[in-house]
Amino acid sequence: QLQLVESGGGLVQPGGSLTLSCAASGFTLDYYGIGWFRQAPGKEREGVACISSSGGSTNYADSVKGRFTIFRDNAKNAVYLQMNSLKPEDTAVYYCNARRRFYADYWGQGTQVTVSS
Repeated sequence: QLQLVESGGGLVQPGGSLTLSCAASGFTLDYYGIGWFRQAPGKEREGVACISSSGGSTNYADSVKGRFTIFRDNAKNAVYLQMNSLKPEDTAVYYCNARRRFYADYWGQGTQVTVSS
């Protein structure tokens, strides 16, 4: 079975940090661009960050720019999202997406991030 599994979510105080991981099983991420998305209660899903298959290009939503960092470790077949200076508005379910253009598109099950005092 081809799967993406997110982990690392949890409860954190405002200003705190959290690192999410996205691990692939059944396929290699080497040829896939990766994106992190999130969906908060009552809101539409939004893109947070993405990274090219080579790791040479990244892009971030304005709301997280300067606070979040996406990076990948192909040796571990995983992608990570380092989240710093977390705010209550970052609270959401975070999803990992792996896309190989014209070939495949996989989503993880999501991991909950709650930022609260």
